[in-house]
Amino acid sequence: MRLILALTSLLSLTACSSWHADPEDVVPVPADRVLAYQEPLQGAGEVVVTRDFGWRGGGCYIALMIDRELAARVHVGEEVRLQVPAGQRIVSIGVDPMDDTLCGKLSLRREKLAQVEAGQTLNYRIIVDNQIGFDIVPQKP
Repeated sequence: MRLILALTSLLSLTACSSWHADPEDVVPVPADRVLAYQEPLQGAGEVVVTRDFGWRGGGCYIALMIDRELAARVHVGEEVRLQVPAGQRIVSIGVDPMDDTLCGKLSLRREKLAQVEAGQTLNYRIIVDNQIGFDIVPQKP
């Protein structure tokens, strides 16, 4: 009985956290959900965002925005590559404004300031943490 209680307690602490997707399990965001920043730009950089696997929010798309403009609707285990003009950019996540289900009624806004250099690739992960909920964090390639 004690073993079951210990395992249940441990599971409850980790069940809502996401886990980093193995590269072979990641799929591209389908083209119909990539809404901006797909055209090659002179002197641009690339922002690559991968959403972790996890149960929390697993049935919902997360809105990925560049400079507060909706760029993609990202699901669990998906990755998107965006061609972003060089300069200071706001890379953020939020509630999908195209979602009219319960997911679209939530509140979420996490923003990071990114310095995009021409020819540079910046990598980010959309994570779920037990303490803070959803977040977008820089990732080393």
